[in-house]
Amino acid sequence: MQPQPITEEDIAQFLIHTPDFFERHADLLGAVQLTSPHGGRAVSLQERQAEMLREKIKLLEHRLMEMMRHGNENMLIADKLLRWSRQMFLVARPVDLPAVLISEMKAQFSVPQAALKLWEVAEVYAGEPFAQGASDDVKSLAGSLTTPYCGVNAGFDAVRWLDDPEAAASLALIPLRAGASGPAFGLLILASPDSQRYQAGMATDFLERIGELASAALSRVRD
Repeated sequence: MQPQPITEEDIAQFLIHTPDFFERHADLLGAVQLTSPHGGRAVSLQERQAEMLREKIKLLEHRLMEMMRHGNENMLIADKLLRWSRQMFLVARPVDLPAVLISEMKAQFSVPQAALKLWEVAEVYAGEPFAQGASDDVKSLAGSLTTPYCGVNAGFDAVRWLDDPEAAASLALIPLRAGASGPAFGLLILASPDSQRYQAGMATDFLERIGELASAALSRVRD
């Protein structure tokens, strides 16, 4: 039988399982020449290892910078959320809460347009603008949302609550609930002329926190 030719895999496995090979043949370490990915020139094994180490360090630096950037962004968002929440705590009259919530949402988070409607409010607030205009379709939609909707303006009834419905290219629809699994008693809509600001498939964790805080604050106008 003809002997099987030695493959590159055989050589690699031999070197892996024979760590003292280069101790016995130390001169090879200086003699081995590799092709550098930077210009295609021949470099020694040590120089190639140094290049690979520099590349790994550069990659780790990029990852660290990315983590720092995300950390700074999260800190800024948390600070805005705190200021928004604080303004709602300072509202003395419950009837003023919806207007303050919307105005501060626009100011703190640079939201071009925002609006909300509530239902099942206390009788004393039933005639307020924020308690008027929510259609059965809107109520059904809010009740069906387990997480905020993000995506294009698909002609939802709630878009009509905005000052300039035609300028709403992308939307976030946030249901308002008394509890995590309770029935919806309102809907908060955020809109932008930028079609990419609220995209389908984007993470909604932050919007969910917005909904929880808004729901808690607006509980003051309910029965």
